[in-house]
Amino acid sequence: MGAAEASLTAGRAPKRARSSTVLGRLEADRAAMARAQADAARVAAGADAGDGSPAPATGAPGIVAPAGALVGAQVEAPRRRGRGAVSNAAGRFEPAARVRFDDGWQSLEDLPPFKTEVTEERARAVITRNQSPDIGFDRSINPYRGCEHGCVYCFARPTHAYHGLSAGLDFETKLFVKPDAPELLARELSHPGYQPRVIAMGTNTDPYQPIERQYQVTRRILEVLRDFGHPVAIVTKSALVARDIDILAPMAEKGLVKVAVSITTLDPHLSRLMEPRAASPQRRLGTLQRLSEAGIPAAVMTAPLIPALNDMELVRILDAAKAAGAREAGYVLLRLPLEVADLFREWLVTHFPDKARHVLALLQQMRGGKDYDSAYGSRMRGEGPYAWTLGRRFEIVARRLGLDGRGVKLSTAHFRHPKPIGEQLSLFD
Repeated sequence: MGAAEASLTAGRAPKRARSSTVLGRLEADRAAMARAQADAARVAAGADAGDGSPAPATGAPGIVAPAGALVGAQVEAPRRRGRGAVSNAAGRFEPAARVRFDDGWQSLEDLPPFKTEVTEERARAVITRNQSPDIGFDRSINPYRGCEHGCVYCFARPTHAYHGLSAGLDFETKLFVKPDAPELLARELSHPGYQPRVIAMGTNTDPYQPIERQYQVTRRILEVLRDFGHPVAIVTKSALVARDIDILAPMAEKGLVKVAVSITTLDPHLSRLMEPRAASPQRRLGTLQRLSEAGIPAAVMTAPLIPALNDMELVRILDAAKAAGAREAGYVLLRLPLEVADLFREWLVTHFPDKARHVLALLQQMRGGKDYDSAYGSRMRGEGPYAWTLGRRFEIVARRLGLDGRGVKLSTAHFRHPKPIGEQLSLFD
């Protein structure tokens, strides 16, 4: 296999006749990878590393190697430098999984590092609707698919499977942009039956991720919302949002916008490991201050809170955010849907092997013994004594700092349909 890569059928692979030579090669590849997985499992369990030396203990067997995971999907550190995920397993809908292994030619060393690729997507609509009872909005806009910030915990990662891509490194390197989103938005807002309600941005992927500097789709969307007098709520980890203060400040005067800056930690080292291409914690605090000084209602989101990893920073984060001008605060417990559970486990064992078992045990305590429970009402907060304690701690600190208000209520009173140039006004305009 000249490229040091093999393809294994998975799921509902199409049945087709294959020669005995191909079958024999596939069986040999499977056997080789089974041996590699067995070696990795022994290392994960604390057994010998194959050279007679004991491997470091990282917790109970099963924590390191998730069920169904392929060792060959993991990527060497130099190739993923500056990225969040440590693997790039095939999407869950794919009939075949491609894994890398050393075939004796040392060709793994020749594989290039992951680079960001952007594909333009022509969408038919830009406003996404939802009816989730535990989410405070019913519509949102996502100008980008995938996110270069690379947050390993991002619950949006599994959506890349719909493009035939991995929720791992593909999610943060193979991005999609909707360059015509502003025009589509204007068309949707102009529909005679449209009823304005707050549009959320940044609820799936960050609207101010690095490629926004080039494409400026988010800025052009804000210009459309400003012209229509439409309210918008933004969540971001980027300092780039301050670039658009010239648009946001006049909107804020009319009660049309509020911005929440997500701060997960004040530790720059942890931040760089967990969300490698997002703004540093200090820059996010500085962004909160700039927004506040410009009269834009600013909030802090301590999301996600991860037990035994960053939850002990909750009080410090809220204190710092209040000093920077935040008016309100919120939090969300770590969510691990679908592929995110395996990606987070791999990341946790890679960077914090001594904490992996404890972190995962606490998460499962708050999720009914599972990695994740998607039940409405509890998926954002969790259940059990630890989750209750975390919630009470947040409430007490937020109340003390005055961050527990009901939040700034945005207005729809300014919504209007701008008349195209040259169109005759009605008698009552």
